[in-house]
Parts: sequence; C-alpha cells; structure tokens
Amino acid sequence: MINLKKIENKKILVTGGAGFIGSNLCDKLLELGAYVISLDNYITGDIKNLSKSSTYKNFTNIKGDIRDYKVCRNATKGVDYVLHHAALGSVPRSIDDPVTTDQINIGGFVNILKASVDNNVKRFIYAASSSTYGDSKNLPKIEDEIGSPLSPYALTKYVNELYANLFNQTYGIQTVGLRYFNVYGKRQSVNGPYAAVIPKFIDTLLNLDSPTINGDGSFSRDFTHIENVVQMNLLAISIENEKALNQVYNTAVGERTTILELYNIIRDLLSNYNNEISNIQVKFGKAVEGDVPHSLASIEKAKLLLDYKPRVKTYEGLEKTVKWFYENTK
Repeated sequence: MINLKKIENKKILVTGGAGFIGSNLCDKLLELGAYVISLDNYITGDIKNLSKSSTYKNFTNIKGDIRDYKVCRNATKGVDYVLHHAALGSVPRSIDDPVTTDQINIGGFVNILKASVDNNVKRFIYAASSSTYGDSKNLPKIEDEIGSPLSPYALTKYVNELYANLFNQTYGIQTVGLRYFNVYGKRQSVNGPYAAVIPKFIDTLLNLDSPTINGDGSFSRDFTHIENVVQMNLLAISIENEKALNQVYNTAVGERTTILELYNIIRDLLSNYNNEISNIQVKFGKAVEGDVPHSLASIEKAKLLLDYKPRVKTYEGLEKTVKWFYENTK
C-alpha cells in the first residue's frame, strides 16, 4: 500500500527526469504534493516531457550530467529520496558504444549514489533491468537466479545492483532496485535507431508503412505499462518493513507476449482509428545481437514484500498507449 505521507512535502530527486519514465514519475510525485527536482543532460531526454511538471511551483529543473560529481552533489542537497533513472539505454547502442554506456551507467551511477551518501539522502531507489538475467533460460525470472550478461548495457545494470548493495553495507544508505521489464507508455520516444519496439510499431503503422520485426517474431517479453512502474516507485518510497529494503524487485506484469502477437494487437487497435492499417503486413529482419529470446517475470517477491498488484495488464496498457500516440502524433 502506498503511504502518501511518505511522499507529500518530501523533496525527491528524479535523475533522467526529462526522459520517458522520469517525466511520468515527476508528474505523479508533484500531483501527490512532493517537491521534485529533475536532473537531466538531455542526451535522450526531452524538455517537452516536463511541460506538465513545469507548471508546478514546487518543481525544479536542473540541466546537468551525472558524470560530473559536483552536479550530483548539488542536486542531492536536502533531498529525502532519489529516484535514479538517468542512464544510456538500449542493448544495441551499448554494443555500438560500450565506452559511453559504461561512463554514464556505472560512473554516473556511483557519482549520484556517493553524492546521496554525502548529503544524507534517506533512500536511493534505482532503475535496474531485466537484461541482468542474461543467458538464464529459467522462466519465470526470479530475482535471485540470474545468468551471464549478454551486452555491455546488461553488465552495467548488474554492476549497479552490486554497487547499491555495497553502499548499503559500507555507508548504510537504504537502497531499492527495480528491475524493469520492457516498459512502455505515453512519451516513449519513437526517434532514432534505438527506439523501443512498441512506439516504433505504432509510429510506423500511423505512417501507413510496414514495421520490421528483428527475427521471426517468436521472441517474447513481459511488457510493462508505465503506470505499473510509477506504482512500484511509490511503493519503494513507502516501504517501512526493513526486510523489504536493500532488495531488488522485478517490475513487470507477469504476462508474456511474443513480438508477433504484440504487432497484431497494435495493428488491430490502430485499425479502429484508420481502417487502412488493418491490411499492413509486417516485415522480418535479422535478429539483434545480444537479444534475450524470452523474458517473463515472477512478481511474487514484489507482491509479498511491497504489496504490489499490477494495475494495468498488457492489453489495457496497449489500448492506453495506442490512444495516447494517436492523439499526440496527428
């Protein structure tokens, strides 16, 4: 259960606040009465994502880079909670540029974590990743059973978990890691070669083009709507049970959808807005190097320790997302 007293009037830093997930968090925290600081360098974030948050008097926007420790130190002053979402995402991008991925995802992570310690931040909540499960073939994915990383990105996110645990043991800061499983929803970027599959499908179909699936479409994912991710962050802030702290939790729905099934659902939903879309066929391309074939989360740990219950299941989430993109890209 979310304890709103843990949020109201608290000072909360959201790194990567101008990003897809970060901006949704900023909006919700402000709505619940928190004082919110967004820290973003705008490499992948967009100032437009903060248009709603910027209307609140208790919102502060800082343009800065987590690779600069001084920036991190200044941003965490007087902060009660840090929600760390600044990172360079994408498995393919990390393979193309492992150096920058490492600098931001590990070096930047340590900077913001140490700054949080130095400024006596109560709790450090961070975006972990389902990519940490690597080559493990076990389904569903259980937090304590991981494999070897399959990409530089996956490795950096696992190192984040190790650092968070180390900092808790060494410096006493409370940490909570949220392993996100294929998050989607409003404001997710459709631009660039590393755009996520759902907004890319939607954008391509709205332009009456044929999307390309990497591989044969049989790979599957636990697609997780942004509202579930926001809920998990709020629960992580609200934790009072010490046994639930300093843990890592799968943040997902517990449902598996193949990429081809996903395409068919999105095409059918968009056909309600434009019947021409119903006849568009998908194309198949080469599978992505380092891609995990199947992903399905066990959410039992989050249910038990956080009282987590996914509010938005897969089909409903896709309905919401398709509607938002249609209304905002016309």
